Amino acid sequence: MRKSVRAAAEGAPGARGPDAPATLPVPRPGVGLSSGVGVAEEPRVTERILIVDDDPGLRDSLEIFLTQEGYSVSVAADAEQARERVAAQAFDLVLCDIRMPGTDGLDLLPELVRRAPGTTVIMMSAHGSNDLAIEAMNRGAYDYLTKPFQPSEVVLTIRKARERERLRRANALLQRDVSKVAGESPIVAASDAMVAVLEMIERAAEYKATVLLLGESGTGKEVLARAIQAQSTRREEAFVAVNCGAIPENLLESELFGHAKGAFTGADRARRGLFTEADGGTIFLDEIGELPAPLQVKLLRVLQEEEIRPVGESKPRKVDIRVLAATSRDLESDVREGRFREDLFYRLDVIRVEVPPLRERVEDIPLLVDHFIAHFARHLGKPPQTITNEALKRLVAHAWPGNIRELKNVIERALILSTGGRITLAELPPSLGEASAASPVAPGDLSLKKARARFERDWIRTALERAGGNRTHAARLLEISHRSLLYKIKEYGLGREPR
Repeated sequence: MRKSVRAAAEGAPGARGPDAPATLPVPRPGVGLSSGVGVAEEPRVTERILIVDDDPGLRDSLEIFLTQEGYSVSVAADAEQARERVAAQAFDLVLCDIRMPGTDGLDLLPELVRRAPGTTVIMMSAHGSNDLAIEAMNRGAYDYLTKPFQPSEVVLTIRKARERERLRRANALLQRDVSKVAGESPIVAASDAMVAVLEMIERAAEYKATVLLLGESGTGKEVLARAIQAQSTRREEAFVAVNCGAIPENLLESELFGHAKGAFTGADRARRGLFTEADGGTIFLDEIGELPAPLQVKLLRVLQEEEIRPVGESKPRKVDIRVLAATSRDLESDVREGRFREDLFYRLDVIRVEVPPLRERVEDIPLLVDHFIAHFARHLGKPPQTITNEALKRLVAHAWPGNIRELKNVIERALILSTGGRITLAELPPSLGEASAASPVAPGDLSLKKARARFERDWIRTALERAGGNRTHAARLLEISHRSLLYKIKEYGLGREPR
């Protein structure tokens, strides 16, 4: 039995017989190799892998196999080609042979680590020894594969490597000097979806460009907006949040832009608007889709000219403001139907951040539960509390139409009712189990688009279950192409669900 060094230490599967071929089998047309891999969780389509090996047979076999597994694959025949590939684009992972003509893999390894510090490197060799494996890892490799190897061994090693890198990035983001908690709502990034969101807002924070946060109600869009402010050069300046749907239309213009004394009945004194309050800092326009049409025109002028005109004044005033906006509406649909100005939409949609609903980031639920238990235990003056495995499983299985806000309310209720120092099923709302049995519809949410998406997601999940996780077979059952199925699996987050 031969395994990767790290997989062997962790008891991972991957045995092969002594007569196994040295290269991976080339798949027949229309037959996916993933059916023989037997690994539960699949990669994200966007992950990029570079294969460096002078053996064209192994190189081509790996390229075909990993492409079918959903990776974007490039190849290099030697160290010089590898340097060219790494200089031209970033890779998530490199599979590199040790024995190659010219510069060998061990000498190339430190160069790869230095040139691409965020890239994971796995070494390969038919001349395996513990000393060689230890030397490779001392020089910066994550793991070492001994040839010949099984397809399942390659995939398992890659996924373990990517999981380690994902957790490393998540921990690095969470340990920044930026506050990751706004009020009672934490930013948790254990899932791929939320790690990607945090990376996006980190990159966007240093620029003045407008950010549009899209997501269902209760997903934490304001918390993310505050995180953008906290990581920006405006962190010491004002952060002003306004809910555009909560202020009566006849008062909204005055609230946003201020008014002069005598501008209208009851205006017995001049008033600074919220844009003036935010001057030099950041204004967060929540539920921007609810902004009335006349104010959409005025906001567009603010974004274009960086100036406001208070009600009743004849001259505009210059302002220096970073604008962040958020909505749970489908703004693109509103633009097509004439409810939202197209020019304003494009002014707002400079950097788009799509915040996933809680049901698509189930890995984050246990961390959120721990946070809310600790928070409400302190708030209610209770000793430290725990939660039973059965209760946690119920929470993870729930679809959470109200997202993080709903979860927070459930935990607060459970802490109030608990008497034994831990939350059990008895403290959870009875409706929690019922809501998990079907695709929930939030009150008042009759969106045909969302209903169609829920149906398609559930139908694809059923096909995958019936096909035993074999995506090629599932695509045939659904009568769509394998590529289309991979796209939809990524779109609906089904590749991250436990099976």
